[in-house]
Amino acid sequence: MRVAQLGSGTPEIAVVAGVHGDEPCGVRAIERLLDDRPTVERPVKLIVANEPALERQVRFVDEDLNRAFPGSPDAKTHEGRLAHELVDELDGCLTFSMHSTQSHADPFAIVNGVNETAKDIVPQLPVAAMVETSNFAEGRLFSAIDTIEVECGLQGSETAAENADRLTRSFLTAVGALPGDTVRRDLPVYRLTDVIRKDQADTYEVFVENFTEVEAGAPFAAADGEKQVADESFYPVLMSSNGYRNVFGYSAEKVDVLETPATAD
Repeated sequence: MRVAQLGSGTPEIAVVAGVHGDEPCGVRAIERLLDDRPTVERPVKLIVANEPALERQVRFVDEDLNRAFPGSPDAKTHEGRLAHELVDELDGCLTFSMHSTQSHADPFAIVNGVNETAKDIVPQLPVAAMVETSNFAEGRLFSAIDTIEVECGLQGSETAAENADRLTRSFLTAVGALPGDTVRRDLPVYRLTDVIRKDQADTYEVFVENFTEVEAGAPFAAADGEKQVADESFYPVLMSSNGYRNVFGYSAEKVDVLETPATAD
């Protein structure tokens, strides 16, 4: 992995990109920061994580890095060893980790729990939603390090790279590393409840939009034309016909809307 720093001192803030080698948007954002070298009010650690996977333009070399934490120095896989090194490097840092997806164009945040840090920072980011995924956190970076993940947009797109830059600077402003102000937004909060699996097939279809409620009895996906119907209402998250090998995505429940406090006249 590649490690750099903005500002002097011991960082308590970190930005991570390239956890998956086929998601280059965050790497572009870090490279732009390193080119611009903005003056920071708090030191910031910048990490490009899985360099071998990025060089090969593949998701991972041996196993999914974002399912390998906390890792081990004696792990048999590249990602298992890298996970251990990354946890050591990020110790004591609130971490901002950038990803991209094949399922949803608008940025959204993913957190391990809706704690006070998430409630404070995520509404200041230009995201459409916050997804709480503690039921499915095993092996992910935020199971080992205090982390806010963001899905920046569609994988490989120029828009995702632009979003990554905007999201990173918003995060650094929200935590006081960059000067300036952020804009708070009313933010819907969802909690993942189950995995939506897909059978082996030649063709897959998805009929629903992420974060739009699917009513009980409605068809939401199909494998080789065989439709899957909702047993009960749910909100789809990361739903895609080709995003994951064995699953369409996740079902979620809407649990809250974080509202922007009214400004006194």
